[in-house]
Amino acid sequence: MHAADSHDLIRVRGARENNLKDVSLEIPKRRLTVFTGVSGSGKSSLVFATIAAESQRMINETYSAFVQGFMPTLDRPDVDVLDGLTTAIIVDQERMGSNPRSTVGTATDANAMLRMLFSRIGTPHIGGPSAFAFNVPSVSGKGGLSVEGKKTKAVTFSRTGGMCPRCEGMGSVSDIDLAEIFDESKSLNEGAITVPGYTKDGWMVQTYAESGFLDPDKPIGKYTKKEREDFLYKDPVKIKAKGINVTYEGLIGKLQKSFFSKDRDALQPHIRAFVERAATFGVCPDCDGTRLAEGARSSKIAGISIADACAMEIRDLADWVRGLDEPSVAPLLGALLATLDAFVDIGLGYLSLDRPPGTLSGGEAQRTKMIRHLGSSLTDITYVFDEPTVGLHPHDIQRMNELLLQLRDKGNTVLVVEHKPEMIAIADHVVDLGPGAGAGGGTVCFEGTLDGLRASDTLTGRHLDDRATLKETVRTSTDALQIRGASTHNLQDVDVDIPRGVLVVVTGVAGSGKSSLIHGSVAARDGVVAIDQTAIKGSRRSSPATYTGLLDPIRKAFAKANGVKPALFSANSEGACPICNGAGLIFTELGFMETVTTTCEECEGKGFQAAVLEYTLGGRDITEVLAMSVGEAEAFFGEGDARTPAAHKILAGLADVGLGYLTIGQPLTTLSGGERQRLKLAMHLAEDGGVYVLDEPTSGLHLADVENLLGLLDRLVDSGKSVIVIEHHQAVMAHADWIIDLGPGAGHDGGRVVFEGTPADLVAAGATVTGEHLAAYVR
Repeated sequence: MHAADSHDLIRVRGARENNLKDVSLEIPKRRLTVFTGVSGSGKSSLVFATIAAESQRMINETYSAFVQGFMPTLDRPDVDVLDGLTTAIIVDQERMGSNPRSTVGTATDANAMLRMLFSRIGTPHIGGPSAFAFNVPSVSGKGGLSVEGKKTKAVTFSRTGGMCPRCEGMGSVSDIDLAEIFDESKSLNEGAITVPGYTKDGWMVQTYAESGFLDPDKPIGKYTKKEREDFLYKDPVKIKAKGINVTYEGLIGKLQKSFFSKDRDALQPHIRAFVERAATFGVCPDCDGTRLAEGARSSKIAGISIADACAMEIRDLADWVRGLDEPSVAPLLGALLATLDAFVDIGLGYLSLDRPPGTLSGGEAQRTKMIRHLGSSLTDITYVFDEPTVGLHPHDIQRMNELLLQLRDKGNTVLVVEHKPEMIAIADHVVDLGPGAGAGGGTVCFEGTLDGLRASDTLTGRHLDDRATLKETVRTSTDALQIRGASTHNLQDVDVDIPRGVLVVVTGVAGSGKSSLIHGSVAARDGVVAIDQTAIKGSRRSSPATYTGLLDPIRKAFAKANGVKPALFSANSEGACPICNGAGLIFTELGFMETVTTTCEECEGKGFQAAVLEYTLGGRDITEVLAMSVGEAEAFFGEGDARTPAAHKILAGLADVGLGYLTIGQPLTTLSGGERQRLKLAMHLAEDGGVYVLDEPTSGLHLADVENLLGLLDRLVDSGKSVIVIEHHQAVMAHADWIIDLGPGAGHDGGRVVFEGTPADLVAAGATVTGEHLAAYVR
């Protein structure tokens, strides 16, 4: 190879991260390379955990040691050589933070530019950009600077913020049911406070009991007016409790901060249940949910306030901005319009800027993150995408393809992990990993062109041109779930009957209202098991065995066989290695330098005390059992094994959803998005729900695995369940007994049922966008 040529390649030698088996390959720069292979084959390990991770680590190393001290420390990936790396930007499907103070507008630059625009030309003029910011309160007061210990003259200051004072910029207010937070008939010392974590001997309750404001032995129902006011509403004040300075605050104020103002989805299940019992949330009556103070709502441009602008669909807002003729702010209007048009170009014109980002799907979140990069003037960047077609109707995939090619044509390297043939088709270079998953994967099976892949005998090559056929007969239903007058988000008073006891697929372009219809009107009903795409909460100590509850019967079986306590067989409990506390790794902090991670020498990375490993079950110690794949463990804890029927049942469920290759003890952090969703599905299979709702279960699934998923859906329906699937994959549509198609477009152009009937009728009618694509697919 000529020296000059090497600058045009990213060279990987000896990559061994996760399941990669000494992988070596060369990736062309300034080209679009698609990485394919079954779920768990090693695509993410190669692209994210090796190439992107090393790029980010090396960039961090260019900062001073002082700055590095404030940054997360990144381990060097297990690879011999990585040459030719450029700065990597990861555009993944991690849900955007569900901070209740964030919106789509604040998560991009759109809100900042709108605030600037209104502060310049809004009438009446009410102040600077902060006057239109719902996260900035209006404050005023007196303060003085201290110079060499001497106070200067007090200065009056004020800052005008746009926060609604009633709801503090949240857009909603909560009423608290006092009966759910304390028992009137009891005193503090008798455990009157019934809030989770407020035990009568606990620190928080003792602060109230020793405050001096309340009689700890008097039932709350007998408090004087003053005592009740102090108990519930007193402003924060410093007191001494048990000889320590602490802050006393009325119970309502304390709960507002610690529980009721937090994002409910981020709370632990028992706390979320308490919040839902104790508080009712409603739209703030002062700001009508806009989050903004009266002044911010009163200033207008061409009759529109900033609250009106943020509530519009982005494509309508773009048209409004385009119609403003204001030469004094022309550059600002141009920048704002470029951002809004980027939303429209990327297929998100149906969103509004006031939409909470936590409500976006994984695919919508990924496309929102792209907005920032499309207008960037940086070149020679490596952009890394994780299944950018997730959540996209076949109709929308073409647009995404154009955006990726646009990034490439600006002189960037684009690496895409993807399963959809429509996106593999635009690749300049294809890398296929496999041949299988987990231990059966981790090798490069093919690298080259699309035509080369098609001609190869790899699993991907063989399935690239798969087409589904319509079923000759479909199941029929005698009963239906009725939805009447559904109007969540963009739904336009929808009435629809969803047949029970059959496989129903709900489809339509992104933003047509599928999730709003099903999650808004079906998921919360009794007997419905809804499995969405939200991330699994878990640390590096969590594994499939802990998450599914599989570890409990395994520990009990070991304990029974050896006459000892079950806790010995947990690396998070009594059996933990005392040196590494069960982690198997030692983390050595070196001040400002990188933290060094080494395998624990005491337990050789196993996480258990040596004595625990002397106890066996069927000739295997606990670490040998946790190192088994689901398939091996299923055989080990055989059906009918009297010791562990519960373990076998869980393992059979994992195998059923196509996770037979996973190691039962591997950290959850090593699982791909598709694997995590199927892990959740396996957990719910055992539940006694009559209706299952699945949200894009083909996410992360290889073409060859879609067939297995369809078999699983059939088994669920044949066992008497009703299955409702929100899905874009045509193979799933073709397999449905009944299709409900929403549209015809997105946002206010959607929200209506445009077809309901069998797949064959949809193809024959060909009257909707979905029908056209399905007809082309099944021919």
